[in-house]
Amino acid sequence: MAAILELKGVCAHYGRIQALRDVSLVVNQGEIVTIIGANGAGKSTTLMTICGIVRASAGDVRYMGESILDRRADQLPERGLCQVPEGRRIFPRLTVRENLDMGAFFRRDAEGIEADLGLVYRLFPVLFERRKQHGGTLSGGEQQMLAIARALMSRPKMLLLDEPSLGLSPMISQHIFRIIKNVNEERGMTILLVEQNANIALKLADRAYVLETGSVVLEDTAARLRENADIKKAYLGQ
Repeated sequence: MAAILELKGVCAHYGRIQALRDVSLVVNQGEIVTIIGANGAGKSTTLMTICGIVRASAGDVRYMGESILDRRADQLPERGLCQVPEGRRIFPRLTVRENLDMGAFFRRDAEGIEADLGLVYRLFPVLFERRKQHGGTLSGGEQQMLAIARALMSRPKMLLLDEPSLGLSPMISQHIFRIIKNVNEERGMTILLVEQNANIALKLADRAYVLETGSVVLEDTAARLRENADIKKAYLGQ
């Protein structure tokens, strides 16, 4: 399989505090890869460094074979790399439909946009029902669905998902992860997932990386990591 995303020896800092230490990982075309770890391990920082929100202080980030270290975060969705950030960050004063339109703001293919709008409404029927409501009036689960749907409207090649189950009930979380799996299988979309719930992340993913204090300490298939005694003890509550 061809690599769509590569991190090579990436370091990142918040001021004098080093958040990432020599992080290297690969995501291949069509995979779901997850990053698991404790709070503060550097999971979200990894995604923000990929997108240029946090600047790498060393190493390289390559997307589709090209370094993107000099790219601004707002230039990446047009290249097919789109992040769904932690905390949803929808536009609360815009309607659901207007939020979805914002996801396609750089596109000019009107017919394609309408087709993708129909797709996200089929994936998330509640968004069709709420399409005229302001985003801020939606429940937490509905806002998460809207954040994912907005990203899909950019027609990405790769999605970066940051804690999609955060603050959601188990039922809503399972629904969202089923849709993530569907998007991967039906559309071949590559996904890099950061998720606090290691149990569900390892069931969903093909491969996984374990981060501790900003460093990759373990990588393997998700299936093997689910059976790893240390992982069971530290992250799976077993």
